[in-house]
Amino acid sequence: MSQAMGQDILVVGPSWVGDMVMAQALFMRLRQRHPQAAIDVLAPGWSLPILARMPEVRAGIELPLGHGEFGFAVRRRIGRELRSKNYAQAIVLPGSWKSALVPFFANIPRRTGYRREFRYGLLNDLRTLDKGILPTTVQQFLALAEDGAVTQAPPIPPPRLRADPQRVAALRQQLGLDPQKPAVALMPGAEYGPAKRWPPQYFAELSGRLTAAGYQVWVLGSAKEKELAASIAQGRADIHDLSGRTQLADVVDLLAAARAAVSNDSGLMHVAAAVDTRLVAIYGSSSPKMTPPLSAQAQVLYLGLDCSPCFARTCPLGHLNCLRQITPDQVLAALLK
Repeated sequence: MSQAMGQDILVVGPSWVGDMVMAQALFMRLRQRHPQAAIDVLAPGWSLPILARMPEVRAGIELPLGHGEFGFAVRRRIGRELRSKNYAQAIVLPGSWKSALVPFFANIPRRTGYRREFRYGLLNDLRTLDKGILPTTVQQFLALAEDGAVTQAPPIPPPRLRADPQRVAALRQQLGLDPQKPAVALMPGAEYGPAKRWPPQYFAELSGRLTAAGYQVWVLGSAKEKELAASIAQGRADIHDLSGRTQLADVVDLLAAARAAVSNDSGLMHVAAAVDTRLVAIYGSSSPKMTPPLSAQAQVLYLGLDCSPCFARTCPLGHLNCLRQITPDQVLAALLK
């Protein structure tokens, strides 16, 4: 329990890894404004290890539904179970109607979120989103910590996930990683689609250049990216295909231990930024103006072509020039800068 009943805050979290990492900035601001309040986060089960690395969060509460799943009965049950928590406020980050159901059924007196999908009644502290003032996702999250509409973009506290250095030695042994050789982590995946993925042959070329320079390479990703990672590693001894072999908490610790990282605009890019590892972030169909890596250690490579950003899952023009014209030489130069 928190120090005083009726002060605690429930945040309905987002459904993507990167958005959940960026949401830590909101949790930091809430802690600053309400130091006596506990902050709990209702979130998909996969995100609980990330939330456990955020000191501002008391507890992650699992929402046992798949992405996009309606689950009215489940949301009603969880809402009723949460009534005893006596939250003072709920902040709903997703824009969907269904995401506002749990706070409503929990009888939370103040329910805050943006004016989307006819959420009148479900939310009673509705805000109008002005993207002219709040162009980035993290600023849109942060603004909901304030008591009313904001007139200027809020300052962004960079997310900082707690790493566990003691686990790294165990992970190195478990995964067969060299404890002496400096590592560069590569994250070639992007859940959203191929228009956000730098070509795998470029990652493979970069890997060869890095190993020739004395680095070991860790290719990180989920089991879905196994084929992609294998095409990069190509069985070479100093390129370790770790796709599907790590949990999200492991990735936090490995990225914190890496000398540097290269990533597409993806959830793991935001994780790398949040452990303050040197990072080269490659953008194609998306825009760094909306979801930049929140770290002074990050360097963004983005061409800003006439057709960019299109925000498409696959290149609508079929050429993927926004990514193909960023060369391995440019990425290596950014890494060694």
